[in-house]
Amino acid sequence: MSESGDQKQGAGVQGLAQLGQAMAQNFFQMLATQHAAMLDSSGKAAPALPLPDGERLASLQKEFAERHAALWSSMMARKPGEEAPAVVAPEPGDRRFSAPEWSQSPVFDYIRQAYLLNAGLLRKVADDMPIADGRAKSRIQFLTRQYIDALAPTNFAATNPEFIKLAVETKGESITQGVRNMLADLEKGRISMTDETVFEVGRNLAVTPGAVIYENDLMQLIQYAPLTDKVAQVPLLIVPPCINKFYIMDLQPHNSLVRYVVEQGFTVFLVSWKNPGRTEAHATWDEYLEKGPLAALDVVRSVTRVKKPNVLGFCVGGTILTSALAVARGRGEDPVSSLTLMTTLLDFADAGELGCLVDEASVTAREAAIGKGGLLKGQELANVFSALRANDLVWQYVVGNYLKGKKPEAFDLLYWNSDATNLPGPFLTWYLRNMYLENNLRVPGRLKMLGVKVDLGKVDAPAYLMAAREDHIVPWKSAYLSRNLLGGDTTFVLGASGHIAGAINPASKNRRSYWVSEGGAADPDEWLDGASEQPGSWWVHWTQWLRAYGGKQVAARGRLGSTKYEAIEPAPGRYVKARA
Repeated sequence: MSESGDQKQGAGVQGLAQLGQAMAQNFFQMLATQHAAMLDSSGKAAPALPLPDGERLASLQKEFAERHAALWSSMMARKPGEEAPAVVAPEPGDRRFSAPEWSQSPVFDYIRQAYLLNAGLLRKVADDMPIADGRAKSRIQFLTRQYIDALAPTNFAATNPEFIKLAVETKGESITQGVRNMLADLEKGRISMTDETVFEVGRNLAVTPGAVIYENDLMQLIQYAPLTDKVAQVPLLIVPPCINKFYIMDLQPHNSLVRYVVEQGFTVFLVSWKNPGRTEAHATWDEYLEKGPLAALDVVRSVTRVKKPNVLGFCVGGTILTSALAVARGRGEDPVSSLTLMTTLLDFADAGELGCLVDEASVTAREAAIGKGGLLKGQELANVFSALRANDLVWQYVVGNYLKGKKPEAFDLLYWNSDATNLPGPFLTWYLRNMYLENNLRVPGRLKMLGVKVDLGKVDAPAYLMAAREDHIVPWKSAYLSRNLLGGDTTFVLGASGHIAGAINPASKNRRSYWVSEGGAADPDEWLDGASEQPGSWWVHWTQWLRAYGGKQVAARGRLGSTKYEAIEPAPGRYVKARA
């Protein structure tokens, strides 16, 4: 290259470095302004956010400039009609740019790679910001990701070659249909993720045979009909989360955890939480314990005449269940034979991506608004969960539904995901403050529930703890810490995939894998180092474990309920069908 060429290239690289510096500074000044506007618990404005130290920032800018220069050189050297190898590749699992239209056109190929470069710079700057408060730093990383995801070229008609090609091929019909889809979703007040006409709870979802045998103003209790001639004498009570509907555990026969357990010869009862309305708007945490697990256990004992059932809690249902068991132990009772927790937090020191959204200011605002009565609308909660995975649960459907004019495919899991539930304000604000914000449950005696000081160490039934390796809601290492809080022997199993796919992993499909170890290491990384990976579903391992606490085999019970608790209506009952 000539001296003149070297000078031009050097000037170009310097210009790109300056561009990177300006972009990062402008973006994080915007975030700093938002952050400074938040109030901490003392009422003082939070300090402005610092950028990484000068040496680190300079290193990032240099790398940014060099990679942009390499990308530009690659584009200039590209021959007409030729596809050039990518200088910048998407992160693993990012399918937004996988269509051939992105690589076939040099213009759109450059647009996507330049976007990925810019996004990478912002992510690295956010990661390297010297912020001591872990929650504040996580919030900045979360906001950065929202900004990056929203500005992807896939989301805009002018910069999405798939949109352009389809519009030309359909002579504009895809645009017309996209507008119709958008208007229909505006009327619904949410983005359509699946073809909702295909599914109906009680018709092709939540169809495991059973009956509601008890109900109060917060829950119905379902008893499922046996599917084997012999059953384990000791029944199983399942407590699902109240922040969404129970039928994630009973979708369709081939992927229903409930049906699988019944087929393994267990008598299964399940709490179906009511979707709260105005009459339940004052319900408290204590009421959920008393009218949920504790009431259900009384009914199960009465119907089966077994003093100590087995119990399972999923997600926040596990937190509610374990809290209720701690209350029972504090009263001097010995309530259960075994405890299973699926993707459950008891120690909220690292509460995952949700934790970064909970701070003193936000909790105080919720307490003032609905802490003494009121509802958090289900759609608001659903929006929060969708934002945690915006590319998968928001922008994918914005592009597909509105830009491409397509109808989303039928998918039972996404139908469930769209079937939101409300939450009572007093319950929610108590939960946010005492669990996510102050992490009080892990300290023996710090919390009083139903008038009893609770100590998780007194919950000494054998426990099976299941977590998911890629879970962003309940980090598996945080779920592992429950071993240090519970008083009994614990078995920990780590499933592959995320919060839902890791937990709802049908044994019939024999997909994914799980890790097991006989070791009881206090440190989760140490445990994983000694664990072995097993192919297939953890369901098989768990039901084998559960059999040890099932008692002897007895003839399956011929009737559902009892003379005291007569069947009220067929499963899945009325409560689960109520829409938010």
